[in-house]
Amino acid sequence: MEKRVVVIGAGPAGLETAASLAKLGISVTLVEREDTTGGHLKQWHALFPALLSGNDALEAIRKGWNEKARIQTGTKVTGVTAVNKRFTVSGHNGWQENADAVVFTTGFQLFDARRKEEYGYGIYENVITSADLEALFASGKELLNRQGKKPERVGFVHCVGSRDEKAGNLHCSKICCITAVKQAMEVKQLLPQVEVFCFYMDLRMFGRHYEELYKEAQEKYNIQFIRGRLSESAEDKDGNIVLKVEDTLLGKPLRIKVGLLVLMSGMEPNPDTKGLTGMLGLKSVTDGFIQPADEVLHSNFTEIPGVFVAGTCSGPKSVADTLADARAAALAVAGYLKI
Repeated sequence: MEKRVVVIGAGPAGLETAASLAKLGISVTLVEREDTTGGHLKQWHALFPALLSGNDALEAIRKGWNEKARIQTGTKVTGVTAVNKRFTVSGHNGWQENADAVVFTTGFQLFDARRKEEYGYGIYENVITSADLEALFASGKELLNRQGKKPERVGFVHCVGSRDEKAGNLHCSKICCITAVKQAMEVKQLLPQVEVFCFYMDLRMFGRHYEELYKEAQEKYNIQFIRGRLSESAEDKDGNIVLKVEDTLLGKPLRIKVGLLVLMSGMEPNPDTKGLTGMLGLKSVTDGFIQPADEVLHSNFTEIPGVFVAGTCSGPKSVADTLADARAAALAVAGYLKI
């Protein structure tokens, strides 16, 4: 009988996993709860370091599809059961499919910045998140604050919801530092006269060309990087955000007024994933993401034969790393099915 695979989640990891499986001649169904595919990527204006648009990246991924792959959208997966090395995946709308292997590509959710009340998101109009700013870039609209004015100063706060014991997230989200650098440079390109500040704990520029972008941000765009965590923000009568920050390098407190404050929201596990993995008895790491069978040797496998993971459901990753992980997962599935 022909082998069949179900991939759960149609973000970039799911799309690339399904496309790679189809290229290998394996019949695959990609199931997605939303009516459209693409996940967070379809909302992203430009990807570092090459500044490729999210929609262009998705279009390139979709070109790899063939008749072996099909998509089931508008279907929230509500059940995954295993019997005799076969799986049944069920949806809320009565959809159901049997499979020889299942790949979880359920992604992540952005940290809700309203949980950090001291930063003022959801309280002050001119406090936004990195996702909000990316949407503004994508819209092509002029960069203005909520009062319809060009801000004279813009601040970026790193590690919002990441590496934060109070928020319950000790992990690094990996992409926030470089996203802040990229967005700060884009702000300067749109508003050359604006002053831009990045408030960071420490900079984790781990990817190729990331360090070069960081250097360019300082030398070409004069973006100021201040090591220190924001302790408090308040709004003045003109809608500006007044920040209290401790500069940990100089060892002194700072008070800075900005017209727009951008919070770099990190990654958290997708809450829907926990319910599905719980049905199969899959374990989670202490940070809540799915635990692979072995994070070094078998990072796409789980402890249950026939169940695989790809992308950010097993931990924070950049888009490039997510796509590479998806291709590796497809090869792991093919090896398991002995295709």
